[in-house]
Amino acid sequence: MTASDLHAVRRQQLYELLGPLPPRDRPIDGEVIRTSVQGGYQLDHLLLDLNEDEPVPAYFVKPVDAQGKLPTVLYCHAHGGDYVLGKDELIRGRSALVDPPYAQALTVAGYAALCIDFPIFGERRGLSESEAFKLELWRGRVLWGMMVYDHLKAIDYLCGRPDVDANRLAAIGISMGSTMSIWLGALDPRLKVIVDLCCLTDFDALIETRQLDGHGLYYYVPGLLQHFSMGDINALISPRPHLSVAGNHDLLTPPAGLQRIDDHLRQVYADAGAADAWRLQRNNTGHFESEHVRADVLAFLGDQL
Repeated sequence: MTASDLHAVRRQQLYELLGPLPPRDRPIDGEVIRTSVQGGYQLDHLLLDLNEDEPVPAYFVKPVDAQGKLPTVLYCHAHGGDYVLGKDELIRGRSALVDPPYAQALTVAGYAALCIDFPIFGERRGLSESEAFKLELWRGRVLWGMMVYDHLKAIDYLCGRPDVDANRLAAIGISMGSTMSIWLGALDPRLKVIVDLCCLTDFDALIETRQLDGHGLYYYVPGLLQHFSMGDINALISPRPHLSVAGNHDLLTPPAGLQRIDDHLRQVYADAGAADAWRLQRNNTGHFESEHVRADVLAFLGDQL
């Protein structure tokens, strides 16, 4: 079995742990509700038909007067206990991120970007996280599964847009958005570049340091530890470029776990002949982005995308 074939088998195993999700090939559609110009970029307010349960509000941004197909970033918003912010993080930022918000930073650099509201966040809030988690359990699946599914379908949507270069797609996010970017990179080879900030969490290290409550209920997938470590999930991104940024004082990314993942992925990428495509940047900081991290993120996207 080739490395590519093995990746395909493992991707399917990972996906199946999420439960009986809607069909991956179900048709999608999108409606532009309103378009405006702000901060030097065009902002489209979208309503996307991604799943079988509810329409998904989203933002799509691109440089004003942009022509042709653009390299595009799927921006995955964070949790932070703020169920109101949701996709507005793309255009407004949050306290864990530096200025300007990523909508402005990315469009100035020539990218388009899409951000959807996760279930229970932004315009999709209503049920509490625990209610939504319990409801999905009754349906035989998990909340994280529906979150992942919506983002995979968002990639489908991007690939169908005439202004998006489907061969130059990236995913990026901080905290919950970091975890989403990793899972999407592992599950969908159409993403060519992955950038994750502040959530490269080794599961065993999280258990050892008793930080399981640092993550919300959304994070937990039944049976995951029987089949995958966080290193195993990240390995499915190889040999595509992947920048991970972590704080040594971040309780969600225990240092011993970071070292285990880094050692594993260095070997995986070396074996794939792509040693330079994996980079873990560890800083003596906490659960937040810094100015130099933002500069490194944009430089990485510029080099790789």
